[in-house]
Amino acid sequence: MDQTVTKLQPVSSNKPRKKKKKRKNKKTPSGETPEEDGLENIDRILEKIDDPNGLSYQAQGGLITDTRPLLYVEHRNLNPETELKRYFGARAVLGDQRPRQRQRQYIRSTWLTAPKNTWPRYSKTGIAMRLMETKRGVQHFTFEHHREYQQVQFKFLDAVESMDPNNIVLLLQMNPYHVDSLLQLSDVCRMQEDQEMARDLIERALYSLESTFHPVFSLTNGSCRLDYRRPENRAFYLALFKHMIFLERRGCPRTALEFCKLILSLDPENDPLCVLLLIDFLSLRARESAFLTRIFQEWENHRNLSQLPNFAFSVPLAYFFVSQQEELLEEELGQARERADHLLQQALIMFPSVLMPLLDHCSVQPDSAVASHSFFGLNAQISQPPALNQLVSLYVGRTHSLWKDPTVMVWLETNVREVLRMVDSRDPAVEEAEERRKVRYQSAPRNIYRHVILSEMKEATAALPLEVTSQPVLGFDPLPPLDSISSYTRPERTNHPSGESTLSLFFRSLLPNFNLQGEVRQDGEEEAGAGQDLNQGVNRLMAAMRDMLANIQFQEPPRDDNPDEDGDWD
Repeated sequence: MDQTVTKLQPVSSNKPRKKKKKRKNKKTPSGETPEEDGLENIDRILEKIDDPNGLSYQAQGGLITDTRPLLYVEHRNLNPETELKRYFGARAVLGDQRPRQRQRQYIRSTWLTAPKNTWPRYSKTGIAMRLMETKRGVQHFTFEHHREYQQVQFKFLDAVESMDPNNIVLLLQMNPYHVDSLLQLSDVCRMQEDQEMARDLIERALYSLESTFHPVFSLTNGSCRLDYRRPENRAFYLALFKHMIFLERRGCPRTALEFCKLILSLDPENDPLCVLLLIDFLSLRARESAFLTRIFQEWENHRNLSQLPNFAFSVPLAYFFVSQQEELLEEELGQARERADHLLQQALIMFPSVLMPLLDHCSVQPDSAVASHSFFGLNAQISQPPALNQLVSLYVGRTHSLWKDPTVMVWLETNVREVLRMVDSRDPAVEEAEERRKVRYQSAPRNIYRHVILSEMKEATAALPLEVTSQPVLGFDPLPPLDSISSYTRPERTNHPSGESTLSLFFRSLLPNFNLQGEVRQDGEEEAGAGQDLNQGVNRLMAAMRDMLANIQFQEPPRDDNPDEDGDWD
């Protein structure tokens, strides 16, 4: 053994070595310099290195199981460049950015977004983060607004009530990192089809908030919580959600999935933005079937994920994709396919109203036996509760592109015929599912409405109930919780400077001739206003608003796939 070791040791020499001349960077046959080629090699190596937290490579039905916490977030997967370099290579993504980064004036290192040279110089905004308590290994934090930030917040609310975006722009010129102003102005830019500026403002808001993190607040371990009932915390949720949507539309579904896991980890029990309605779609788009099946297995017992149309249909689709992987053993492929068939049949029995809209979005004409059957026919859509209709519309609008593959359609057709056989034979499972539909889905929780509004899926937005569409929805705080916890209050303001209330101003922005109080004519008699004639004026106004909301067309950037609809039902 000693001799072997001796042979492996390098032989030292007393002869002086000649100094080698420094070689200049030569281009490789591919046209890349060694430095650029090294960047790509490093990226490839990093992808193959086992994670220090430990991955378990025990296969379950062809899926690799992960021993880390379910909502564990990897820092490098929060950077879209990591995903883009995987697709196009480091040279195509980075270009000449590295030399310029050395001259960057910003010193602070952040994970959520990278500061840009075009941004104003950052200075303390008056936001801080405080650790409130630690329970059972879970740390509860909250953002806090110092007095100077509260004064800026009051000015921002005045600017919102003025309904003039220029007032928000002026406020941002004086306070370039005021978070709510950045969120609200981003919505304005997006509606004006300036997607680049809208995304830039969201990234600036994230940078502002991350710069105030508590020293022990962690993005990765999934044990840090933020209470959405506190208004100071909502901006962080909304900025993460909007950034996630931009990433998915940009073609970075893996990065968007990591942000989705981060949002869910901040309050997994309540899920205030209901990202469970979206996480399955991002998992399928990012080809992370293992994560989707794992969250279903671990949360099904206490969260009833199968009672959400998105999980009911996306999980069997994930197992089907696994069954198409040729590198797996034949036994594993068979288990995955059997599991996929069973779950898809359960989904079709529980949610028959999904099939026909899904086929319609995929431009597939069902055969006469399916189209004429009452189980999947028009009655399935008409008889379902409105809350279930919202979930179905959201899912179909988001994920129909994932079902267009011909092999997926053949698999779907096979299971539809099997379900029809079960229906015709009066299988007890069909009747049980019908009874569950009648009892559940009578009304949707507030977080689902909030998710639909933020997602801007026109199919689901059109199905929102009147109590949601008839109230003003503010981009910086859509549908605030009814049990909000306020740490400070805005000073009382009896009237708007123009003499009109906020509600009146909102209505006037929609209908210029609207008058809540009524007017006094020249002959001294008061003319009836909307406030005096509720049965006519307000009802007429509500009808006009509903027509307007029903005809809104959301401009979507070009992309290969549409986002997925999925969620958690309480």
